[in-house]
Amino acid sequence: MESCLPRVTLLISQRQRLAALRVVCSPPESNPATARLHTSFPSLSAHRAHDSSRALIRGLSSVYLPLHWKTPRPVPPLRNHLQIDAVAHKTIPFTHGLSRMPMINSHLIPSAPSALPRSLMDNTYAALKKRVREALLAEWPGLLPTAGYYHHLPALNRPPFMGLGKFIPGRIHQMRAGKSYLAAHAT
Repeated sequence: MESCLPRVTLLISQRQRLAALRVVCSPPESNPATARLHTSFPSLSAHRAHDSSRALIRGLSSVYLPLHWKTPRPVPPLRNHLQIDAVAHKTIPFTHGLSRMPMINSHLIPSAPSALPRSLMDNTYAALKKRVREALLAEWPGLLPTAGYYHHLPALNRPPFMGLGKFIPGRIHQMRAGKSYLAAHAT
């Protein structure tokens, strides 16, 4: 906890979610992966890749199943869908309240119509990233519970006193945990 580093499994999950957000929020005109998402995907752009499933499902079975955006992933996961559909489904828990996914960097494509102001799309994307960060902080104590005497919440940012030398941060951590011999001193 004091090192501000969650377990590797949590970091991997967060990185996958952030990568999925970048994929689903990028304009389909510039990102071939986004252009291959299912037609039910709530994008601000109607652009989709032509024959998006024919070349990609060559190695899959004949019962190709595109994952519909509004339905959860099947349990157990099926192997006869495009991997991009599975990646896009990682963002479903964070999209509550949104009818369409924001398109980041859509101003770089001159042919793409800008339906919403760029600042609104950037703010929405930042809010989605914040939800992913909050999910990491919510999952962290469940995977690695803290001791009962330690009342500080997990954080991803280092405390400001960590820039001090090696001895002083150690004493501050001991005092925060209530385990310091310094706490008994009146001065």
